Amino acid sequence: MSRYRGPKLRITRRLGDLPGLTQKKSKKTTRPGQHGKNLGEGKKKTTEYGIRLEEKQKLKFNYGISENQLYHYIKEARRRNGVTGLILLQLLEMRLDTICFSLGYAPTIAAARQLVNHGHIIVNDKVIDIPSFQCQIGDVIGIKSKSPAKKIIENNLKTINFSAPPAHLTFNKEKLEGVVQNYCDRSELLLDLNELLVIEYYSRR
Repeated sequence: MSRYRGPKLRITRRLGDLPGLTQKKSKKTTRPGQHGKNLGEGKKKTTEYGIRLEEKQKLKFNYGISENQLYHYIKEARRRNGVTGLILLQLLEMRLDTICFSLGYAPTIAAARQLVNHGHIIVNDKVIDIPSFQCQIGDVIGIKSKSPAKKIIENNLKTINFSAPPAHLTFNKEKLEGVVQNYCDRSELLLDLNELLVIEYYSRR
């Protein structure tokens, strides 16, 4: 399944705020559709399956990943020792495009993915153009020398009022360089999500 490329506010009206998808807020108070109900209505009719599906959709849209990619991360999280839900989120947060977003290089994960795809980002002084690249503790993320994207990134840092990255990252504003210090803690994530329901959604696969 390919990534969603339609109206972003239509998605946030249905699923709530998704910081990785868009920073914009919808002024509409109804769900998508001509006769959409007011937000918050109709929840009692939602089935358990529907609730799990909605949580899964939040992950997909926030991180901009396909169904196959998400299932791959689910399987990898199950394989590792620890709390499966937290490991799943840590895998997604350690993607290079997500880290570039968290460092303030871009206003959305999709925009950060473009920076990576076009070869503007380096990891440990090597150009990495794979958005799903799994960063490791100690990795240094920066901008390629003489990259035309440097001015865009500097402008993004000002426009989105970037102050500081999550606690598992450190950022040098002068060098525009970040370092992965640790795996993220659940409390750091801005996404309103019940990851256990996502794990349950895939429990029969």
